[in-house]
Amino acid sequence: MNVGRIIASVTIKNAADLSQGLRCDALVDTGASHMVLPSAWKDRLGNLGRGIEIEVETATQERVTAEICGPVQIQIEGFRHIFSEVAFVDMSPANGEYEPLIGYIVLEQSQAAVDMLGHRLVPVKYMDLKIVGPISRQQELVSRLPECLGIL
Repeated sequence: MNVGRIIASVTIKNAADLSQGLRCDALVDTGASHMVLPSAWKDRLGNLGRGIEIEVETATQERVTAEICGPVQIQIEGFRHIFSEVAFVDMSPANGEYEPLIGYIVLEQSQAAVDMLGHRLVPVKYMDLKIVGPISRQQELVSRLPECLGIL
């Protein structure tokens, strides 16, 4: 058992062609934003179109280029499917196997939370949807901020 590591089965499919997809075991990484897959697997999802390249920072503080592609359908086993994007990164297999990552955006959208004691994912009953008040009220409060702070 790997203490502190949560592995989940996940299915990723091309949203435009659900016959194109893959299933893998992925590490839950709340420090990652996206579903991260090795670039070597990109063809398995069929034609996702031209993605955009962004610079990302790895857990070892190394900066690398990722290609963001989508839309894809992602389903963590036991949770609802979502539509999102994936980040393809050039990876080296460790012990002959790649280590895909499930990031926090996918977890939030899937209504999955990390149970640190049980080393597992658990369902979140409610999603967050909080607002202070009407937008006009928020704008009023922001405009009065300097006055309230005694700056004016």
